[in-house]
Amino acid sequence: MFLAFEASNFIKNLGYMGKGMLSIGIVMLILILVTVLLNKITSGKKNK
Repeated sequence: MFLAFEASNFIKNLGYMGKGMLSIGIVMLILILVTVLLNKITSGKKNK
């Protein structure tokens, strides 16, 4: 089995990799926002 690196295929796949990384970033941002929102909703006044 012979594997060769072809730069043209790598360049073509950069779009897919970019979309995947963007999707991961969006999901992480949504999770962070949901966590912050839930913390604000569920936290009451703290008595000292």
